[in-house]
Amino acid sequence: MNMWTCPDCNRTFANRNQSHFCGSIIELDTHFARRDPRVRSLFDRFVEHVRSLGPVEILPEKTRIAFHVRMSFAVLSPRTHSLVGHFVLARRVEHPMFTRVETFSKRNHLHAFRIEDESDFDAEFLSFLAEAYAVGEQKHLSDP
Repeated sequence: MNMWTCPDCNRTFANRNQSHFCGSIIELDTHFARRDPRVRSLFDRFVEHVRSLGPVEILPEKTRIAFHVRMSFAVLSPRTHSLVGHFVLARRVEHPMFTRVETFSKRNHLHAFRIEDESDFDAEFLSFLAEAYAVGEQKHLSDP
């Protein structure tokens, strides 16, 4: 499927004229100013895991860092000593790692989490990351 590119900010979207804020992209390093250096290390580790799944566009926006394939499937926001973020999954999952779950539609569920240590990247976390990446590819839209 073809992607639509905003003529003003060059960001790509699955849908033509998708609502967004042009010009909200900032320098990635800005997010890590005045943060514990471990936070950048945790972010870089997250990026390694995402890139092991396939190509990804990393969009450092004013208040968050989005991970985008055909759609954004994960978001991170650096805090002083941790990362907070969320996955978009096509199903609702209740799991202790999720600090909250919000349902927006039948196949659009936000699953919030916190990363404080390398050990948070366990097998279950990585399986949810892979599931979210597939949502980013919009594979869930072709499932029955």
